[in-house]
Amino acid sequence: MEAPQQTRHALRIVICPNCSLTLRGAVLLFAALCLVCFTLAGLLALRGMWPILPFAGLEMLLVGWALHASLVRQHRAQIITLTESDVSVESHDRANCLRTVFPRHWAQVKLRRPASPLHPSRLTIESHGRQCELGSFLTEEERYGLAFRLQRLIGRINESPPLALGRK
Repeated sequence: MEAPQQTRHALRIVICPNCSLTLRGAVLLFAALCLVCFTLAGLLALRGMWPILPFAGLEMLLVGWALHASLVRQHRAQIITLTESDVSVESHDRANCLRTVFPRHWAQVKLRRPASPLHPSRLTIESHGRQCELGSFLTEEERYGLAFRLQRLIGRINESPPLALGRK
């Protein structure tokens, strides 16, 4: 989670997942894993255990898919912009940008507990029957911190504290 950026009349909070794996690192990791896996599978196939080859290929296919999913995740980001009148959320991924605007005076920040201990909580901003989920890629601790901060900045329904109070 990045620190907020303040412009002249707005407060911006940029949140994005922590993805430290680069494309070069992923390619090197995948190449090393393929080399080890197919070398061992080839040696075992030469000893008559040929059925291991399709399983080695399937295993590397799954590793490749997981690395691809990890690399795609690094392009996700959400930008929350607070002004005296509006709260806007821009959700970015590699191909799309979705912008949702709520009137700040009527917006509510809700943190819903998970239905099961295995599921994450859900942080949303809601107003007039519309909602936008925030920080689905954040850890529980980061999500709780963001919820607390947004509740202070946005206030309750019919209550809009001055943005100057939220500045540090």
